[in-house]
Amino acid sequence: MLDIPSSVRVDVEALLAAQNHMGVCDAIEQYAPVGKPDTMTAPHFPKVAGIDSTVPPPAHTVAPASPEPAPPSSPGAPGAPGAPGALIQDRLAGWVSDLTTLHELTERLARTAFMDDALHEVLRAGAALVGARRGLVVLEPADGLGPDTTVGLGLARADLGHIETVPRGATSYGRILDRTDGTGEPEVHADLLSEDGLDPRHREVAARLGYAASFALPLATEAAGRLGAAVWLYDEPAEPVERQRHLVGLYTRYATEHLARLLELERARTKSRTIAEELLPPRLPRVAGVQLAARHRTGPRGGGDWYDALPLPEGALGLTVGSVTGSGASAVAAMGRLRASLRAYAVMEGEDPVAVLSDLELLLRLTEPARSATALFAYCEPALRKIVMAGAGHSPPLVIGERRTEFVETSLSAPLGMLACWEAPSVEFSPEPGETVLIYTDGLLHRTGDPMDRAFARLHAAAAGVPRTIRNDPGAIADHVLHTVLPDGLDAADSDEDVVLLAACFE
Repeated sequence: MLDIPSSVRVDVEALLAAQNHMGVCDAIEQYAPVGKPDTMTAPHFPKVAGIDSTVPPPAHTVAPASPEPAPPSSPGAPGAPGAPGALIQDRLAGWVSDLTTLHELTERLARTAFMDDALHEVLRAGAALVGARRGLVVLEPADGLGPDTTVGLGLARADLGHIETVPRGATSYGRILDRTDGTGEPEVHADLLSEDGLDPRHREVAARLGYAASFALPLATEAAGRLGAAVWLYDEPAEPVERQRHLVGLYTRYATEHLARLLELERARTKSRTIAEELLPPRLPRVAGVQLAARHRTGPRGGGDWYDALPLPEGALGLTVGSVTGSGASAVAAMGRLRASLRAYAVMEGEDPVAVLSDLELLLRLTEPARSATALFAYCEPALRKIVMAGAGHSPPLVIGERRTEFVETSLSAPLGMLACWEAPSVEFSPEPGETVLIYTDGLLHRTGDPMDRAFARLHAAAAGVPRTIRNDPGAIADHVLHTVLPDGLDAADSDEDVVLLAACFE
């Protein structure tokens, strides 16, 4: 057990009591050493997340500044220069400050749920820790499975393009990413423009962008492997001191583990999205007398919404949209099975939409007893402008034209799989020349966040407001409705609700 003098014990206890009474930040401020802290070779960096980033360095990392002349005092007094109590107070204040800073920065990083947000947060936090203003992260996983991307802080897309023109072996991140030994050593260039062996293109780009020094760290751990590299840029010759390097090293190790988890999620989302897109039609057919357009938005976990347009005998056309309950890979697989089965039933008995949906309901009950689905199938004869339609728990289509914008009155029916035997009557209607029939899934309404009556009113208003100049373009109509019903990027935002719109404009 350490033999600490009684005066030192009193000072430590006083510090701890003050921290409990006043809070960590007030205690550090009261017990911080008097006088200006040691200047760092890097510029002062801004506050991040309410943290005073220019905290006094602890005594174990930086030599203390020369004390100001003070009145004589008794040796060993707590306030005397060089007293053990003052040194311990200084060290404790530095340690608490560093731990508080790392805690707040890692908490902010842990709240990010997507790769792009996490990379930007890593850049901002690292810039605060090393005293830089700009930087970039190059994500390039060592397994070669991607995604590969570059994100900048204080650098426009054109600036990143200039940096990428520098030969890879001449850049800090390039040398880090090309290492084969897996070392985590940083790349430090305290004065780039004065280096004799600097690549001419690198010198030109640095002068153009106005940075004179760089500090780079690998984003790599033993468990996660190498994910990429982070580089921070200084406007003037500078480099982080030992304490800053230690803090940013601890932070990047934690950040690498967090990025590795997000990378696995990102890859899973991409695979699910790709499978869902491959299960949908790669292109819509061309049928005389009608123009088709479709819009599909899927959530990050992948959903079970589908659409299809199928040419049928005698110049007819089958149109369908639907949605399977649930999300993720299982919902995507169920959607693929139902869509393929519906295509087969449409070819055999498409002129009777009720029979098509009855067969689909029977298949769902036998093969997917734990699921339900909504579906709508329309048998169209473009030459006659005649549509026979049946729906199972689906929202009514919209007819958009010069003289009317109205919902088609369909019979009220339960979704597929909800009843022992599904059957509901079909409806028949005839769109006028130039009118567009818009079929959609419920995700369009649910993404608004409004009650269903208000969501339907918003959809009707968006359809009624379609500009006259685009009323003959089904793709433009679908885009207008989508962006009007879901403004401010809600149409592209990640959501658990899929969105499908299928527009058919009759000539």
